Amino acid sequence: MATLFDRALDNPAATFHKPSDVLACDDLSRDEKIQVLHRWEYEARLREVAQEENMMSGERSGLSDVLKALQALDAASGNRPGD
Repeated sequence: MATLFDRALDNPAATFHKPSDVLACDDLSRDEKIQVLHRWEYEARLREVAQEENMMSGERSGLSDVLKALQALDAASGNRPGD
């Protein structure tokens, strides 16, 4: 049986409603949250490219929400972007 982390890493958007939900999840470690959010970021960037090439409808990529969640996670741990 797949763990929450496995499911989230495989398909973050199907596992969590929004990126900030990853931050609120007590069942994931900080490192697991980072991995899930990076996966979500990757998928959002792919969606943005597809939209730019008119390959998708007007569905939001959600990239800004993912980046905000990653920044919040860094801020909570005292890290600055780029450290």
